[in-house]
Amino acid sequence: MSKLLVTGGAGFIGANFVHYWLAKYPQDRVVVLDALTYAGNMASLAGILEQDNFRFVHGDIGDEDLVATLLREESLDTVVNFAAESHVDRSIHGPDPFVTTNVVGTHSLLKAAKKVWLDGGSGRPHRFHHVSTDEVYGSLTPEEPPFSETNAYAPNSPYSASKAASDHLVRAYHHTYGLEVTTSNCSNNYGPYQFPEKLIPLIILNILEAKPLPIYGDGLNIRDWLYVEDHCRGIDLVLQKGRVGEVYNIGGNNEWTNIEIVRLVCGLVDQGIAASEILRQRFPHSPACLGNKAESLIAFVKDRPGHDRRYAINAEKSRNELGYVPQESFETGIRKTIDWYLANEDWWRAVMNGSYRDWLEKQYAD
Repeated sequence: MSKLLVTGGAGFIGANFVHYWLAKYPQDRVVVLDALTYAGNMASLAGILEQDNFRFVHGDIGDEDLVATLLREESLDTVVNFAAESHVDRSIHGPDPFVTTNVVGTHSLLKAAKKVWLDGGSGRPHRFHHVSTDEVYGSLTPEEPPFSETNAYAPNSPYSASKAASDHLVRAYHHTYGLEVTTSNCSNNYGPYQFPEKLIPLIILNILEAKPLPIYGDGLNIRDWLYVEDHCRGIDLVLQKGRVGEVYNIGGNNEWTNIEIVRLVCGLVDQGIAASEILRQRFPHSPACLGNKAESLIAFVKDRPGHDRRYAINAEKSRNELGYVPQESFETGIRKTIDWYLANEDWWRAVMNGSYRDWLEKQYAD
């Protein structure tokens, strides 16, 4: 039986990980620590909040005393750190929260883990797993091979720079103090519970509301897309089989340009709306209801500063050492994602208007 502290567990990837972990390991104990900033929603944990083996704590990873207390009183043996500010555009306009959460916050977690697991002399086997991003490696040209774990760090945004700094701190706490750590660097995630400011949910929901579909620059920026549950499987494998002190890349083997993604989503949403009278009644402003195509909403906008041209992950190390293979292609994953957003209108409307706490209360009103 494992006892996990999942930081940022009410956010997009963290919430998916909690659902995944408790479904696969129902005997385990999971404690979520989340500050519930704009992208953290307890509504994403609906259905597990009342479970006996789950506990939610509203708090900040920067609160070292709180983290140490949780590690001690719950006898936790694993930390999975998802807590992060992660939106590049926000980091460009206001980098301070990214440094505070991603760098200072991660350092506070490391200090608490060291205090309880090492300095306290408990001798308890432990693991501190840090979730990072492919953006720490910088940008690739179309001809360059995908990023491997040996690529030099070259972050190009305040967001990626803050994540690179946190990665280095995790490495340092292993080599200096002996803290048992692992790190994973993932490609772009998509799937259920993603905050609607990110590309894929933004496109889906804007189509339903007949709003413009903003595309930076020429739309030819390339990303490697990873279905969020495949990411959760990868982290699971790192925790079970990964070598202490190692870094593992987790990718989806799905390189797409932004404009290709938008056009694919447009076509799939159009098909879904056209085939369902119920959806046409729910989303009467969507282009398909009016005999138009969602692609007509595409609007190219000025590129953002320092926009990396291409990311791609080489997950060969994870495949060879851990047996990691993504189960979803982009085509299957994106269909699941679209279906989820169509089926969970109450969730995303509540998230978008900030009333998710009211939504959550309704779920447990009985």
